[in-house]
Amino acid sequence: MTQRKGIILAGGTGTRLYPITIGVSKQLLPIYDKPMIYYPLTTLMLSGIREIAIITTPVDQDQFRRTLGDGSQWGISLDYITQPTPDGLAQAYILAEGFLGGAPSAMVLGDNIFFGHGLPILLQEADRAADGGTVFGYHVADPERYGVVDFDASGQVRAIVEKPAMPPSNYAVTGLYFLDETASRRARDVTPSARGELEIASLLEMYLADGALSVKQMGRGYAWLDTGTHASLLDAGNFVRTLEQRQGLQSGSPDEIAFSNGWISADDLIKRANQFGKNSYGTYLKRLISET
Repeated sequence: MTQRKGIILAGGTGTRLYPITIGVSKQLLPIYDKPMIYYPLTTLMLSGIREIAIITTPVDQDQFRRTLGDGSQWGISLDYITQPTPDGLAQAYILAEGFLGGAPSAMVLGDNIFFGHGLPILLQEADRAADGGTVFGYHVADPERYGVVDFDASGQVRAIVEKPAMPPSNYAVTGLYFLDETASRRARDVTPSARGELEIASLLEMYLADGALSVKQMGRGYAWLDTGTHASLLDAGNFVRTLEQRQGLQSGSPDEIAFSNGWISADDLIKRANQFGKNSYGTYLKRLISET
């Protein structure tokens, strides 16, 4: 199987978060002590993915380059793709077609944050699926805001409905999609919706119609945070702060994951730690080295 590549969709104008996103991309806003983009990035890194494309608006791309560089500091490779206009999530597969070069992909939305002790195992299982697609269902209180899974009486997936007025279940499809090498070709066949967008639900329906879509449920031991509003942005920061202060462990740290995966050396990690001086993040990285 061809090595899976990653996509982070970090486009859009973030108008729901105005005025704080007038001058900066939403995905670069802080979630407690790290930029938001670190969290979806580490989700892909936990999957074992080392070639990743960041899809951004033309005006924001330089900000992402300054924040993330080329990825070599983490032993990965980052490419940057411009999204001229936000025309739906499925558009990402068309924009990234050249980058993917026929490889399967894992795409994560730049404002989605995942936590859970068993998350690496769940991600790596999805990565090993050679054909079709794998998405994740998460029980939410307000399913009408999301693409929702419609199960039949036997628990099999019957459909995925985008923002339904009458949700068929409480299981929302998260912003994390493991799709095979046919994703870009299928995306080109997606018909724009009534709002003029290439909906990800339509792309997933194609896989479902072919019997090639698996929906894995994230149970009670997982957290999926969506940072689309001012309140949810604050909630996400407080959630991360509580976790880190309670456990003394970092979350969403590409430096830690790169080191634990063997993608960078102890010397590399020391250089990164020194870059952050005496703040808590730099101190944490130094502690990792001493503990190792």
